[in-house]
Amino acid sequence: MTARSALITGITGQDGSYLAELLLEKGYTVHGLVRRSSTETFERIAHIHSRLNLHQADLLDQVSLETAIRLAEPKEIYNLGAQSFVPTSWVQPSLTGEYTALGVTRMLDAIRTIDPEIRFYQASSSEMFGRVTEVPQSETTDFYPRSPYAVAKLYGHWITVNYRESYDLFAVSGILFNHESPRRGREFVTRKITESAARIKLGLQDELKLGNVEARRDWGYAAEYVDAMWRMLQNEEPVDYVIGTGSQNSVRQCYELAFAHLDLDPEDFVRADKNLQRPAEVDTLLADARKAEKELGWTAKTSFSELVKLMVDADLEAQQKIHGVRLGDPGTR
Repeated sequence: MTARSALITGITGQDGSYLAELLLEKGYTVHGLVRRSSTETFERIAHIHSRLNLHQADLLDQVSLETAIRLAEPKEIYNLGAQSFVPTSWVQPSLTGEYTALGVTRMLDAIRTIDPEIRFYQASSSEMFGRVTEVPQSETTDFYPRSPYAVAKLYGHWITVNYRESYDLFAVSGILFNHESPRRGREFVTRKITESAARIKLGLQDELKLGNVEARRDWGYAAEYVDAMWRMLQNEEPVDYVIGTGSQNSVRQCYELAFAHLDLDPEDFVRADKNLQRPAEVDTLLADARKAEKELGWTAKTSFSELVKLMVDADLEAQQKIHGVRLGDPGTR
């Protein structure tokens, strides 16, 4: 078996790309699972593509998972693959369950069958807390999921605990609160805000439509959160952790920061759209990550305002390149 080898599901996503970078820096041989599609989406890993070992597999297909694990011979598996967009989970609840819930079981069964010594990380979510029973939320807070996505994540969380206790696997869940970056999918609200603000500044867009702008979240920088994932698999014992910043901001505060960074007045551009509100809202999420700080030595370093500015600057640069327009050109604001 390779000395330091890891397999990442969801390697082409935000977290997967940052984790792959981190592991390569630490000297790992990095393997990733990619699904067959008519359009390759390797944008986030293009700069490290030649250093990765990619395997075609799907969380819906047990045989493909087992084949990939046998080929990669990993010591660590990070399961970041999922249907991860909450609104889509109401449109495709069954598919969300297949990927985000049962996909975890398939991966755990493959590990149990092929090599029970593999260490397994499951990407759990703060959305599992849903209608919160206490503020802030820690590892002992009760779960109350409020979307098909959150219910599926809760299944994935508990099946990981179950396999750990039933089969003595080193299997852990990281209950990560919202984490963002310039690599965040454009459908997620933070990226939607920062990209829209950049496009409005460049005269490429006239308005930004948002749903519940009073929803409050604990937002951190994804590039830092993957370090917490890695630290969990280096522990002597398998333990689950809440990962977050311990501070909270609203969607309104997010767009106010983004527009202010570009010297724009959001009141001129932001519009409410009830069609974008969730059927069942999660009003507030706030992490109590003291256990991770004490036992893993992990803390968030990037403030929310710094994160928003970082994302706005990245989107502004990207939009200028895509459209061949610069600040100060006719039509820009």
